[in-house]
Amino acid sequence: MTGETPRFSLPRWRLTRWLTDSGPDVPMDIRVALIGSLFGTLPIFVAGLFNTVAVSLLVALRIPTWPFILWCAFDILCCAVRLVVLLIARDRAARHEETPTDLYILLGVAWAAGIGFGTFISLMSGDWVAATLVCLSATAMVGGTCFRNFGAPRMVALMIILTIGPCTFATPFAGQPILLIGLAQLPFYIYSMSRAAFGLNAMLVTTMQAEREHAFQAKHDVLTGLPNRNGLKQALEASLMRSDGSRPLALIYVDLDGFKAINDTYGHKTGDRLLQLVSDRLRRLVRSGDLVARIGGDEFIVISEQIGVGLLKRFGDRLVREISQPYQLEGTITVKIGASVGIALAPEHGLDLESLMGAADAALYRAKSDGKSRCMMAIAPPRELAARAAAAAVPALRNAS
Repeated sequence: MTGETPRFSLPRWRLTRWLTDSGPDVPMDIRVALIGSLFGTLPIFVAGLFNTVAVSLLVALRIPTWPFILWCAFDILCCAVRLVVLLIARDRAARHEETPTDLYILLGVAWAAGIGFGTFISLMSGDWVAATLVCLSATAMVGGTCFRNFGAPRMVALMIILTIGPCTFATPFAGQPILLIGLAQLPFYIYSMSRAAFGLNAMLVTTMQAEREHAFQAKHDVLTGLPNRNGLKQALEASLMRSDGSRPLALIYVDLDGFKAINDTYGHKTGDRLLQLVSDRLRRLVRSGDLVARIGGDEFIVISEQIGVGLLKRFGDRLVREISQPYQLEGTITVKIGASVGIALAPEHGLDLESLMGAADAALYRAKSDGKSRCMMAIAPPRELAARAAAAAVPALRNAS
């Protein structure tokens, strides 16, 4: 999995699924990316944990009573467990294994509740130094919570309530009537910060969808939805990399016979529809692990891991036969075209797209020269033919001697 993007598991528990839900129309790959964003970068995460632990420890040293000691102990334990779970999740995500996403989410909520408890007891203590320090830390954490967890706006809203809510609810008992304004401010603050989180999430989803569509269009043919030349090249390189060039691979070059005449007779709209029907037929003909691409005009490529010249030749003949069956177009228009096929093999004819397409194109040219609507295998490169001839000559020379 080296070089691949880490993949964090989606939450499975009902509560955590609800907390991280981004809406009904969000594609699955974007949901996975949003969950991954919750795990953030390790330095920022550690900095946030260090801040809360340092504040709770300093206040517990200043006011060494049981509430503050318990708060400090809980904060240290919660932060330590969160860090361990994060490291485990990142390691498993890198290996594409199941990650403890549900536990990580609930620990984040518990951490926010711990901060809220600290603000409450600090204000109730009457120690304004401790209260000021803890409340400043809490408000700073709210900003980080909002922008670090934008992938789960409901979770953000809950964490803000748990962090700031207790601070405000302590104001009636603080003996300072001026602080009661916090009760009026709290709903507006929670609403504005929550809306900011939802807005940032919506903007991010929109941006990710646009990037997703752009990436798809960059590697796919708009008319048929098949991979284009760029997509074909990437898929071929990935296949060759997985096999390290040792596993046979076939590049099957398909060129339609008679397509131009139909396009000129019935128009480009009918021609486009015919190309879509050919694409659908090719998808049905290939195996599940094969790749079909359109590289332009009426030219298609199939990448197959089938082995054996005889098997590939029969498959190519089948492509010719099936593609040549009539097509029912709009209205009563029925058309018939042919297909010529050239097949090249990797690594025999090359280990890159240009070499394989060159060999398959040469075979395709021979198929068209021999009357079209037929399949031809690419011949071995000259150097390989010479090597074979030399190998065959060795036994003959030994017998002659």
